[in-house]
Order: sequence, then structure tokens, then C-alpha cells
Amino acid sequence: MIAHPSTILQATVVERLRSGAAAAELNRDLQSDQLELIYEQGWFRMLLPEAPLSLPELVRLEEGLAWADGSVGWMVTLCSGAGWFSGFFPPGAFSDIFSDHQLCLAGSGAATGEAVAVSGGYRINGRWDYASGSLHATAFTANCVIVDGGERLVRPFLFRKEEVSVDRTWDTIGLIATGSHAFEVRDVVVPEDRCFIIDAAYAKASAPIYHYPFLQLAEATLAANLSGMAVHFLDCCEGMVRAGDVLAEAEKRLGIKRADLYRALEDSWRNGGQYEMVSKTARELATTARQVVDRLYPYGGLGAARPQSEINRVWRDLHTASQHSLLVYER
Repeated sequence: MIAHPSTILQATVVERLRSGAAAAELNRDLQSDQLELIYEQGWFRMLLPEAPLSLPELVRLEEGLAWADGSVGWMVTLCSGAGWFSGFFPPGAFSDIFSDHQLCLAGSGAATGEAVAVSGGYRINGRWDYASGSLHATAFTANCVIVDGGERLVRPFLFRKEEVSVDRTWDTIGLIATGSHAFEVRDVVVPEDRCFIIDAAYAKASAPIYHYPFLQLAEATLAANLSGMAVHFLDCCEGMVRAGDVLAEAEKRLGIKRADLYRALEDSWRNGGQYEMVSKTARELATTARQVVDRLYPYGGLGAARPQSEINRVWRDLHTASQHSLLVYER
């Protein structure tokens, strides 16, 4: 059986993350101590070329962070995931952005921007929803449709903070402290080198993580967040006498699907290929996480329905995270 996510983090780290969770939700933003810990640990930077983690290490850590606090885990996952794009720029490019100790890249994969080719670059207009970490972002990435004559291509772009305006639209039942607001770029001209291609053939960094397919990387890390939140929910159910057999069955089902994902990750990471198995096990884990949590929720009684309670916050975080399109729609 796969180890409990608590084995990934020191108890003092978990305490620092969880102690600010209620206040972070109330204030709709991570607390300063939570953010300082993220900067201290370099979690936003853990996929930069300087010292990227292996994919299995990354997924285990992100599951542990989501277990400690859903908003922290989600924000670290999305922002460090955007940091992965740094491996597709030439070494040393945009050093003022990527060397920042408080680097936080927010962004969107939705192609809701337009890039019109102009001399030496592109004129950008667009608006993108759901950019986790936007309140603390030092730069942004976003997909645009490039309009160049009759050809239309979708490509991601890098934007500096001052080129972007954030619109505080994030209003959901969970992951409230992630600040996943919308952002806009209006009539901004960027040079050609701000456009990049997410494909192993175009990676500028040599570490294996940049040659791993982005789709499976994203699916695995997002599913691990749901897994971490589900384990946290199950932990909150300990001591509910009437939930005994149901809880045991939930722990067993979730444990099997967690082990399946990690096995698929290890195989694909060591041997290459087998990426569809990563997609399959990630989706199965996400589905199982939702199912076991909802099966147990009634055993929490009215206490689980109180927005101020820990178990309710975890339930809301998981159900918000589970709406991500990569985990909902069939490909």
C-alpha cells in the first residue's frame, strides 16, 4: 500500500500550512506565513531548470501539500507547473523573471487571446479566466491564437506582470485562497521571443522532466491534488463510529488507485512511453477520490455542513478542484 501523504512533509511544515487555512479562506488569499514557507522551500521554483524534481517526486510532494491544505497544494501545483515552461526558453533568457526568489507564474491554457503578427513581434489582446496564484504572480503565461495571414496557430506567450491586469472574479465554494482570478492583456506588443512551443523537440533544458509529455504531467499532478484532499477528508472521518466499515472500504479503494497512479508514473518515467496508462490511472484516481468522499460525507452530520469546519473546507476544496476540465471531460 502506498504511504500516507503525511510522510512527505515535516509536522512543523504541516502545522504552518494548516494553521493559516481558515484565515486564508476568510481573507480570500494565502496568509503571509504560508507564502513565506512556499518561498523558503522553493515550491514555486521546483520545476525550473536549475534543479527540477523528477515527476514521481513532484507528484508525491504535491499530493502531500494538497493533503496539508487544498489551496496551498493547488496554487503550488499550478504555479510551479507554469514554471516548467522556463525549460522551453534559451538558458539565461528572461533572467530577471526566473531568478526572482518570489517567482510565481500564473496563467491559463485556454486559447482566449489573439496575437497579431507585427514587425518584430506580436500585438496581444485577450482575457483568460482561472489563473491560480494571480494575486502573487510575478509573470503570466497564456495561450493565444496567432493570426498571420491565413494561418492560425495556438501558441503560449510569456507576459511581464506590468503588461497584465488582474480582474478579481474568483468566486467559488472552494479553493478560495488560491486567488484564481481572470486576467487581461490589452493592445500589448511583445517581442517574438516571448512566444514558445511546448514540445519535447523544442525543449532548451536537458533534464528529463522537459521531455515528458505535458498532458500527462498535468493530469498526474492535478489528480494527486484530489488524492491529497481526499486523504485529508478521510482523516477527518476518523473517530466517526458509524462510518467504520465505510471508512475502511474508502481507504482501501483510494489506496489502490493511488498505488496504480504511482506505479504508472514510475514505469513511464523510467522506461518512457506508457503515457496513456498515466492518463487512465490519473482519471480513475480523480473519480475515486470524489466517490469515496461523497460516500462518507453524510456520516459527518450537520458538523460537516458548517462552512467554518475543517471537514467542510476540505470537501469544498475537493469538489472545486474536481471541476478542472482535464479531470472531467473525455479526450
